[in-house]
Amino acid sequence: MKVKLKQLIDQSDFTRVEISKLANVSRQTIHAIETNKYCPSIQLALKISKILEIDVNKIFILEKADL
Repeated sequence: MKVKLKQLIDQSDFTRVEISKLANVSRQTIHAIETNKYCPSIQLALKISKILEIDVNKIFILEKADL
């Protein structure tokens, strides 16, 4: 899975700390998702998508190799 979270956060008005607080996770969790070291639950992925107001499919991209 390709994760574009880092780029999208950098383009947003939110800090990683703000996103982590709104999503009720640690900043380290956000960092782990950004670096593809942690695959978020569906619920967390949708929370992040809603916070950033970006379609979840534009943040988390399923690649052919993942199918």
